[in-house]
Amino acid sequence: MIKACDLKKSSVIDIGGTPHVIENITQQSPTARGGTTIYKVRFRNVATRQKVDETYRGEDALQEAYFETKEVQYLYPSGDRYAFMDLENYEQFELVRDDIEDCLPFLVEEMEGIKALISGEKVLALNMPDTVEMEIVECAPSAKGASVTARTKPATLGTGLIVQVPEYIEQGEVIRIDTRERKYLSRA
Repeated sequence: MIKACDLKKSSVIDIGGTPHVIENITQQSPTARGGTTIYKVRFRNVATRQKVDETYRGEDALQEAYFETKEVQYLYPSGDRYAFMDLENYEQFELVRDDIEDCLPFLVEEMEGIKALISGEKVLALNMPDTVEMEIVECAPSAKGASVTARTKPATLGTGLIVQVPEYIEQGEVIRIDTRERKYLSRA
């Protein structure tokens, strides 16, 4: 059992006998004294891909689903299917676009550090590393005399993901991206 206040985005919870992956968690703190914090959680059913929204108090207990974690490597795309390889036994498997849509903006061929959540020989979900390094393929030229300020410009990465970067960053540079927030962190 896990308390609602300890839930993380990658947690897998058993709801009605079916594993559900947590997609999003928002927290509402009460303004009155003695109030309890409310957690609004969006789950995705692993089998049907349906969204389920639930609300919990911090001390509510939830049943964790049993799953195994394996490190995998992304190999290549093939139409709407994506090939991965288990780094322990080198077996390959494919996932369809709909199952990994949230991961697609960060997948680069030969990428390692991805964790697959597996239950009963079925891949439930992929957990991307918290940060990835990607090259900027298109952005406006750096402004002359640009300093480290809060001003930003859009930059397109190799996978098509667009992030806001500081003005002084140039095309061709490799940057570090936070995969959870989809934000620029730093130069690599």
